[in-house]
Amino acid sequence: MGLSFVTEPVSVSTPATSANLGPGFDALGLALTLYDDLTARVTDGEFSVTVTGQGAGELPTGADHLVIRSMLATFDELGQRPPGLAVECVNRIPQARGLGSSSAAIVGGVQLARGLVRGGLELLDDAAALRIAGRLEGHPDNVAPCLLGGFTIAWTEETGSRAVRLSPADGVRPTVFVPAERGYTATARAALPAEVPHADAAFNTGRGALLVHALTRDPSLLFPATEDRLHQGYRAAGMPESAALVAALRAAGVAAVISGAGPTVLALSEVPADFAAGAQWRGEVLGVDDAGARVKGGMVEHAERGPVAAGRTS
Repeated sequence: MGLSFVTEPVSVSTPATSANLGPGFDALGLALTLYDDLTARVTDGEFSVTVTGQGAGELPTGADHLVIRSMLATFDELGQRPPGLAVECVNRIPQARGLGSSSAAIVGGVQLARGLVRGGLELLDDAAALRIAGRLEGHPDNVAPCLLGGFTIAWTEETGSRAVRLSPADGVRPTVFVPAERGYTATARAALPAEVPHADAAFNTGRGALLVHALTRDPSLLFPATEDRLHQGYRAAGMPESAALVAALRAAGVAAVISGAGPTVLALSEVPADFAAGAQWRGEVLGVDDAGARVKGGMVEHAERGPVAAGRTS
Protein backbone atom coordinates (compact mmCIF):
# COMPACT_ATOMS: atom_id res chain seq x y z
CA MET A 1 0.00 0.00 0.00
CA GLY A 2 1.36 3.43 -0.97
CA LEU A 3 1.72 6.52 1.14
CA SER A 4 -1.14 8.94 1.61
CA PHE A 5 -0.28 12.62 1.23
CA VAL A 6 -2.16 15.44 2.93
CA THR A 7 -3.84 18.04 0.76
CA GLU A 8 -3.30 21.13 2.92
CA PRO A 9 0.01 23.09 2.97
CA VAL A 10 2.61 22.34 5.64
CA SER A 11 4.94 24.99 7.08
CA VAL A 12 8.19 24.73 9.00
CA SER A 13 10.36 27.31 10.75
CA THR A 14 14.05 26.38 10.81
CA PRO A 15 16.56 28.18 13.05
CA ALA A 16 19.99 29.45 12.15
CA THR A 17 22.81 27.55 13.81
CA SER A 18 26.42 28.05 14.76
CA ALA A 19 28.76 25.07 14.77
CA ASN A 20 32.14 24.39 16.39
CA LEU A 21 31.75 27.16 19.01
CA GLY A 22 35.52 27.33 19.25
CA PRO A 23 37.01 23.98 20.32
CA GLY A 24 34.08 21.72 19.37
CA PHE A 25 35.07 21.17 15.75
CA ASP A 26 32.46 19.18 13.80
CA ALA A 27 30.71 18.23 17.05
CA LEU A 28 29.14 21.13 18.97
CA GLY A 29 26.33 23.35 17.72
CA LEU A 30 23.90 25.98 18.94
CA ALA A 31 20.47 26.95 17.56
CA LEU A 32 19.82 30.70 17.26
CA THR A 33 16.65 32.80 17.08
CA LEU A 34 16.90 33.69 13.40
CA TYR A 35 14.61 31.72 11.11
CA ASP A 36 13.78 30.67 7.58
CA ASP A 37 10.06 29.98 7.04
CA LEU A 38 9.19 27.30 4.50
CA THR A 39 5.81 26.15 3.19
CA ALA A 40 5.11 23.19 0.89
CA ARG A 41 2.16 21.45 -0.68
CA VAL A 42 1.74 18.45 -2.95
CA THR A 43 0.86 19.27 -6.58
CA ASP A 44 -0.12 17.27 -9.65
CA GLY A 45 3.17 17.13 -11.42
CA GLU A 46 5.94 19.74 -11.18
CA PHE A 47 8.52 20.90 -8.67
CA SER A 48 8.71 24.64 -8.07
CA VAL A 49 10.28 26.91 -5.46
CA THR A 50 9.64 30.58 -4.75
CA VAL A 51 12.36 32.33 -2.75
CA THR A 52 11.93 35.62 -0.87
CA GLY A 53 14.69 37.29 1.10
CA GLN A 54 18.19 35.82 1.34
CA GLY A 55 19.16 34.02 -1.87
CA ALA A 56 16.28 35.40 -3.95
CA GLY A 57 17.28 35.50 -7.60
CA GLU A 58 20.29 33.26 -6.92
CA LEU A 59 18.98 29.94 -5.61
CA PRO A 60 17.43 27.30 -7.91
CA THR A 61 13.68 27.40 -8.37
CA GLY A 62 13.08 23.78 -9.38
CA ALA A 63 13.82 20.22 -8.34
CA ASP A 64 17.52 21.07 -7.84
CA HIS A 65 16.74 23.41 -4.92
CA LEU A 66 18.18 22.00 -1.71
CA VAL A 67 14.81 21.99 0.09
CA ILE A 68 13.17 19.89 -2.62
CA ARG A 69 16.21 17.60 -2.91
CA SER A 70 15.97 17.01 0.83
CA MET A 71 12.24 16.42 0.61
CA LEU A 72 12.70 13.88 -2.19
CA ALA A 73 15.41 12.05 -0.25
CA THR A 74 13.03 11.83 2.70
CA PHE A 75 10.14 10.64 0.53
CA ASP A 76 12.48 7.98 -0.90
CA GLU A 77 13.21 6.86 2.66
CA LEU A 78 9.47 6.67 3.28
CA GLY A 79 8.97 4.70 0.08
CA GLN A 80 7.10 6.98 -2.33
CA ARG A 81 7.43 10.39 -3.95
CA PRO A 82 4.48 12.72 -4.57
CA PRO A 83 3.76 13.70 -8.19
CA GLY A 84 4.89 17.30 -7.61
CA LEU A 85 5.68 19.89 -4.98
CA ALA A 86 5.29 23.65 -4.63
CA VAL A 87 7.58 25.23 -2.03
CA GLU A 88 7.75 28.82 -0.76
CA CYS A 89 10.85 29.96 1.13
CA VAL A 90 11.10 33.13 3.18
CA ASN A 91 14.80 33.21 3.97
CA ARG A 92 16.31 35.33 6.73
CA ILE A 93 19.45 33.28 7.43
CA PRO A 94 22.37 34.77 5.46
CA GLN A 95 23.70 32.45 2.75
CA ALA A 96 27.26 31.09 3.07
CA ARG A 97 28.11 33.06 6.20
CA GLY A 98 28.63 30.26 8.75
CA LEU A 99 25.09 30.36 10.17
CA GLY A 100 23.79 27.06 8.85
CA SER A 101 21.74 28.17 5.85
CA SER A 102 22.22 24.84 4.07
CA SER A 103 21.35 22.90 7.22
CA ALA A 104 18.18 24.97 7.61
CA ALA A 105 17.19 24.05 4.05
CA ILE A 106 17.97 20.37 4.58
CA VAL A 107 16.19 20.06 7.92
CA GLY A 108 13.30 22.10 6.55
CA GLY A 109 12.98 19.72 3.63
CA VAL A 110 13.06 16.64 5.85
CA GLN A 111 10.43 18.07 8.17
CA LEU A 112 8.17 19.23 5.33
CA ALA A 113 8.24 15.76 3.81
CA ARG A 114 7.33 14.16 7.13
CA GLY A 115 4.49 16.62 7.54
CA LEU A 116 3.04 15.97 4.10
CA VAL A 117 2.69 12.23 4.70
CA ARG A 118 -0.17 10.88 6.77
CA GLY A 119 1.44 9.12 9.71
CA GLY A 120 4.83 10.49 8.70
CA LEU A 121 5.94 10.95 12.29
CA GLU A 122 5.42 7.27 13.07
CA LEU A 123 6.89 6.07 9.78
CA LEU A 124 10.02 8.20 10.16
CA ASP A 125 10.99 9.17 13.70
CA ASP A 126 13.28 12.04 14.70
CA ALA A 127 16.34 9.81 14.99
CA ALA A 128 15.83 8.75 11.37
CA ALA A 129 15.23 12.37 10.34
CA LEU A 130 18.58 13.30 11.88
CA ARG A 131 20.32 10.49 10.02
CA ILE A 132 18.87 11.67 6.70
CA ALA A 133 19.80 15.30 7.38
CA GLY A 134 23.32 14.36 8.48
CA ARG A 135 23.84 12.26 5.37
CA LEU A 136 22.68 15.07 3.09
CA GLU A 137 24.81 17.71 4.82
CA GLY A 138 27.85 15.46 5.20
CA HIS A 139 28.28 16.15 8.93
CA PRO A 140 25.74 16.64 11.72
CA ASP A 141 27.10 19.60 13.69
CA ASN A 142 24.62 22.10 12.17
CA VAL A 143 21.66 19.88 11.31
CA ALA A 144 21.45 18.58 14.89
CA PRO A 145 20.76 21.94 16.59
CA CYS A 146 18.56 22.98 13.67
CA LEU A 147 16.36 19.92 14.18
CA LEU A 148 16.49 19.76 17.98
CA GLY A 149 17.11 23.32 19.13
CA GLY A 150 19.29 24.27 22.07
CA PHE A 151 22.91 23.16 22.38
CA THR A 152 23.81 19.85 20.78
CA ILE A 153 26.67 17.39 20.78
CA ALA A 154 26.63 15.44 17.52
CA TRP A 155 28.64 12.53 16.20
CA THR A 156 28.54 9.93 13.42
CA GLU A 157 28.48 6.16 13.79
CA GLU A 158 28.35 3.42 11.16
CA THR A 159 24.56 3.71 11.23
CA GLY A 160 24.66 7.49 10.70
CA SER A 161 24.35 10.72 12.67
CA ARG A 162 23.35 10.90 16.30
CA ALA A 163 23.07 13.79 18.75
CA VAL A 164 22.32 14.79 22.31
CA ARG A 165 20.44 18.00 23.05
CA LEU A 166 21.33 20.02 26.14
CA SER A 167 19.70 23.17 27.52
CA PRO A 168 22.03 26.21 27.59
CA ALA A 169 22.28 28.23 30.79
CA ASP A 170 20.51 31.58 31.04
CA GLY A 171 23.79 33.49 30.93
CA VAL A 172 24.58 32.54 27.33
CA ARG A 173 24.22 35.75 25.27
CA PRO A 174 24.75 35.12 21.54
CA THR A 175 25.62 38.04 19.30
CA VAL A 176 26.50 37.54 15.64
CA PHE A 177 28.63 39.85 13.52
CA VAL A 178 27.82 39.18 9.87
CA PRO A 179 29.98 40.58 7.06
CA ALA A 180 28.84 41.38 3.54
CA GLU A 181 31.21 38.91 1.91
CA ARG A 182 30.52 35.19 1.83
CA GLY A 183 32.63 32.27 2.87
CA TYR A 184 32.47 28.65 1.79
CA THR A 185 32.85 25.53 3.89
CA ALA A 186 34.87 23.68 1.26
CA THR A 187 37.42 26.51 1.10
CA ALA A 188 37.65 26.69 4.89
CA ARG A 189 38.13 22.93 5.18
CA ALA A 190 40.85 23.00 2.54
CA ALA A 191 42.91 25.24 4.84
CA LEU A 192 43.08 22.58 7.55
CA PRO A 193 46.18 20.37 7.84
CA ALA A 194 45.96 16.58 7.63
CA GLU A 195 47.65 16.30 11.04
CA VAL A 196 47.88 18.51 14.13
CA PRO A 197 50.28 18.40 17.09
CA HIS A 198 49.26 16.04 19.86
CA ALA A 199 49.45 18.91 22.37
CA ASP A 200 46.92 20.92 20.36
CA ALA A 201 44.55 17.96 20.14
CA ALA A 202 44.80 17.48 23.89
CA PHE A 203 44.23 21.20 24.46
CA ASN A 204 41.03 21.13 22.42
CA THR A 205 39.77 17.99 24.13
CA GLY A 206 39.96 19.77 27.46
CA ARG A 207 38.47 23.00 26.19
CA GLY A 208 35.63 21.17 24.44
CA ALA A 209 34.72 19.36 27.64
CA LEU A 210 34.89 22.63 29.57
CA LEU A 211 32.66 24.32 26.98
CA VAL A 212 29.87 21.79 27.60
CA HIS A 213 29.96 22.71 31.30
CA ALA A 214 30.26 26.45 30.59
CA LEU A 215 27.31 26.51 28.19
CA THR A 216 25.00 24.47 30.38
CA ARG A 217 26.05 25.27 33.95
CA ASP A 218 28.56 28.10 34.35
CA PRO A 219 28.73 30.78 31.63
CA SER A 220 31.43 32.59 33.59
CA LEU A 221 33.82 30.01 32.12
CA LEU A 222 32.89 30.70 28.50
CA PHE A 223 36.02 32.75 27.82
CA PRO A 224 38.59 30.02 28.52
CA ALA A 225 36.18 27.34 27.26
CA THR A 226 36.05 28.87 23.76
CA GLU A 227 39.82 28.77 23.18
CA ASP A 228 40.76 26.73 20.13
CA ARG A 229 43.94 25.39 18.50
CA LEU A 230 42.40 22.98 16.03
CA HIS A 231 40.93 25.03 13.18
CA GLN A 232 40.55 28.80 13.63
CA GLY A 233 44.25 29.60 13.45
CA TYR A 234 44.69 27.63 10.24
CA ARG A 235 41.74 29.41 8.64
CA ALA A 236 42.73 32.93 9.72
CA ALA A 237 44.66 33.76 6.54
CA GLY A 238 41.54 33.10 4.48
CA MET A 239 39.36 35.38 6.60
CA PRO A 240 41.71 37.97 8.14
CA GLU A 241 38.97 40.46 9.04
CA SER A 242 37.02 37.78 10.92
CA ALA A 243 40.16 36.66 12.74
CA ALA A 244 40.91 40.28 13.67
CA LEU A 245 37.39 40.80 15.02
CA VAL A 246 37.61 37.64 17.12
CA ALA A 247 40.92 38.87 18.52
CA ALA A 248 39.50 42.33 19.28
CA LEU A 249 36.45 40.90 21.03
CA ARG A 250 38.56 38.51 23.09
CA ALA A 251 40.87 41.38 24.02
CA ALA A 252 37.74 43.04 25.42
CA GLY A 253 37.00 39.93 27.48
CA VAL A 254 34.28 38.55 25.19
CA ALA A 255 34.02 34.81 24.48
CA ALA A 256 34.17 35.16 20.69
CA VAL A 257 34.73 32.53 17.99
CA ILE A 258 34.35 32.02 14.26
CA SER A 259 30.80 30.80 13.57
CA GLY A 260 31.05 27.50 11.74
CA ALA A 261 33.31 27.87 8.72
CA GLY A 262 32.91 31.67 8.88
CA PRO A 263 33.17 34.44 8.05
CA THR A 264 30.51 35.38 10.65
CA VAL A 265 31.84 35.93 14.17
CA LEU A 266 29.86 34.67 17.17
CA ALA A 267 30.10 36.12 20.67
CA LEU A 268 28.69 33.92 23.43
CA SER A 269 29.06 36.40 26.28
CA GLU A 270 27.81 39.96 26.50
CA VAL A 271 29.53 42.47 24.23
CA PRO A 272 30.40 45.83 25.87
CA ALA A 273 28.07 48.61 24.75
CA ASP A 274 31.00 50.75 23.60
CA PHE A 275 32.60 48.02 21.47
CA ALA A 276 32.84 49.09 17.82
CA ALA A 277 33.08 46.23 15.35
CA GLY A 278 33.32 48.46 12.30
CA ALA A 279 30.99 49.48 9.49
CA GLN A 280 31.64 46.27 7.53
CA TRP A 281 29.93 44.18 10.22
CA ARG A 282 26.21 43.87 10.90
CA GLY A 283 25.84 43.02 14.58
CA GLU A 284 22.69 41.35 15.86
CA VAL A 285 21.88 40.15 19.35
CA LEU A 286 20.06 36.81 19.22
CA GLY A 287 18.67 34.34 21.68
CA VAL A 288 19.12 30.58 21.85
CA ASP A 289 16.33 28.73 20.07
CA ASP A 290 15.18 25.97 22.39
CA ALA A 291 12.69 24.15 20.15
CA GLY A 292 14.34 23.42 16.80
CA ALA A 293 12.53 23.06 13.49
CA ARG A 294 8.85 23.85 14.11
CA VAL A 295 6.23 22.29 11.85
CA LYS A 296 2.66 23.50 11.45
CA GLY A 297 -0.09 21.76 9.53
CA GLY A 298 -0.04 18.36 7.91
CA MET A 299 0.60 15.37 10.11
CA VAL A 300 3.58 16.55 12.16
CA GLU A 301 2.95 18.95 15.01
CA HIS A 302 6.02 20.16 16.90
CA ALA A 303 4.55 19.27 20.30
CA GLU A 304 4.32 15.62 19.25
CA ARG A 305 8.02 15.19 18.55
CA GLY A 306 9.70 12.56 20.63
CA PRO A 307 13.24 12.05 21.95
CA VAL A 308 15.99 12.08 19.34
CA ALA A 309 19.03 9.91 18.89
CA ALA A 310 20.92 9.59 22.16
CA GLY A 311 18.32 11.67 23.97
CA ARG A 312 17.65 15.05 25.49
CA THR A 313 19.10 16.26 28.74
CA SER A 314 18.20 19.39 30.65
